[in-house]
Amino acid sequence: MFAWASMLNSLLAFGMETTFFRYLNKRSDSKNLVFNNSFGVIFMITVLFLTCTVPFIPQISQWIRVDQSTSSGDYERYVKYFLIILVTDAWCVIPFAKLRAEGRPGRFGILKLTNILVFIGLNLAFIYVIPYLVRNQLPGSHWIQTWFRQGWLGYVFLSNVIASCITLLMLAPEILKLRPRFDPAMVKEMLLYSWPVLIANFSFIINENLDKILIGKLLPPSISSSELGIYSGCAKIAIFLNLFVQAFRLGAEPFFFNYAKNANAGNTYAKIMNYFVIIMSVIYVGLVANIEILKHFISDDYWSGLGVVPLLLFGYVSLGVYMNLSIWYKLSDQTRYGLYISATGAIITVVLNVILIPHYSYMAAAWVSLIAYSSMMVLSYLWGQKNYPIPYNLKKNLVYILASALTVYLSFSVFKRNIFAGNALLIVFISVTLYFEKKEITAILKK
Repeated sequence: MFAWASMLNSLLAFGMETTFFRYLNKRSDSKNLVFNNSFGVIFMITVLFLTCTVPFIPQISQWIRVDQSTSSGDYERYVKYFLIILVTDAWCVIPFAKLRAEGRPGRFGILKLTNILVFIGLNLAFIYVIPYLVRNQLPGSHWIQTWFRQGWLGYVFLSNVIASCITLLMLAPEILKLRPRFDPAMVKEMLLYSWPVLIANFSFIINENLDKILIGKLLPPSISSSELGIYSGCAKIAIFLNLFVQAFRLGAEPFFFNYAKNANAGNTYAKIMNYFVIIMSVIYVGLVANIEILKHFISDDYWSGLGVVPLLLFGYVSLGVYMNLSIWYKLSDQTRYGLYISATGAIITVVLNVILIPHYSYMAAAWVSLIAYSSMMVLSYLWGQKNYPIPYNLKKNLVYILASALTVYLSFSVFKRNIFAGNALLIVFISVTLYFEKKEITAILKK
């Protein structure tokens, strides 16, 4: 259900987050109108979505039902919970984007953190606290026994419902600024801009998740579950780098759009890319250098799959560069190229995984992820330089990326993940980087 939710989230948001930033830049004299129209589009999509789903909740619940021992009534409740989660999360998209556009990371972070803490806190309450009250007959336990069901799966979803609703309420100061004002011409333009972004987001979800689905489907049943467990477990280590990429995107995207009208915007974007690549390369080397420590975050049953980590990390390096490069088609209103690039990545993911996973298992999935994201990065650069040239320092960026890959190879394969050798290589890599970047770093520190 959460896998389906990830796709439906993209559908309901309809690429409006990126569209919102673009039109704030294009229509800087009508920011409130852009806010109203962006939210209005999502609101209408969610109304249409509910109209098409609520009457068919019993049928949907039967379609997703996998456990016949669980009542159909429970499955219907699960569907209702997820409809609430999907709609409330969709309504939060543009208010959260507004916070980013206004440069308010503190409030953004507090709201996101509150959502997570409420969700985790309620899960712990349903799993541990409430059963403890009932078991020890503490005050309120008799009332709790009238509705509480020990170990009911639905409490996970109910916790998410409550967390999402609390987040929506906390965004009330932003939502109350909305006015029912529509500009039909602007809405039409925004939809034409956003639908390729929507398809690109779907393609990205395919790139991120299809390999795990195919490992479970294409390998023999006797090994598919264990192979999938190994791959998924080791992939968690690579998430450390992906978190940095996603966090950078949250801050950089509104900045890129706001800065687009400056005369030296291209040079600024190129400089940002330089240091983004350097920081990613250092994180890449640092994670692999300390993989013997990080592997203890996962079960020792999965350690045989550690070979996928350097490949997945390099894939995320490529993805990070692609996210920076992708600003060209967003600023030039050529979002169809984002569709072409992401669709190419998705096709590579599907075709190569189907061919290779039956023979090479999860190692194939890791290599395919690297190839898909690297292809997207190269395509975006080539098309970008043709349609919206930005003076990136290609040689410098390639040197840092390839040098980090070589250092990782030495650390992981030659020195066999030795933590002392790996960190010695990390220190050398950082020292050489500081030596070549000392003039720029000194200039930045002076400012």
